[in-house]
Amino acid sequence: MNRSGQQAQFSFPMTPTVKWLLIVTIGVWLVGQVILERYVGIPISHYLALYPAKVIYNFSIWQLFTYMFLHTDSVSHILMNMIILWFMGAELEGRWGKKFFLTFYILSGVGAAIIYCLGTALYVFFKHQHDSVDMTPLLVPVMGASGAGFGLLLAYGMIFGERIIHIFGVFPMKAKYFVMILGAIAVASLLTTNVNGGDVAHLAHLG
Repeated sequence: MNRSGQQAQFSFPMTPTVKWLLIVTIGVWLVGQVILERYVGIPISHYLALYPAKVIYNFSIWQLFTYMFLHTDSVSHILMNMIILWFMGAELEGRWGKKFFLTFYILSGVGAAIIYCLGTALYVFFKHQHDSVDMTPLLVPVMGASGAGFGLLLAYGMIFGERIIHIFGVFPMKAKYFVMILGAIAVASLLTTNVNGGDVAHLAHLG
């Protein structure tokens, strides 16, 4: 590391909390969703994914937490989230310690879920003032660690903002600018889609 605190390359450590989060998340996806849900028929996602309507009307509060450990059938979905958790999370855990890092990660995910539920409910409420009632946005399930991952990205950009990272392993960029670009993409995507964001819950990312 040079005097300015910049570092040209990541060391990719594997810290204890990050390791267990990776094991649990991948395990839930592989065993719970791929094997038990898809091939055995046990509807894991029906109970553990985030359904705003169930949280608001049925008080399924646990979904604000459990959705973080579920992912879609797309391998790229869980792969990208786990890469962010590993690459960004390990350095943050090394700096913060296990307890604070785990608290920050969980609160980022839960906070994103709360904001998503509130934002979706407000969208349905105000749209109802002009059109017929459409409860669809409240019934669309959300799953994935992206909300918690964006929390890690924000923290990384604030703490290690001057560090140079290489996009796609080629293009050098300061970490803070990389995080700003991802945030801008999430905002633009939310503004150009509905509140559910199609296949991606951009509101949860921003939350």
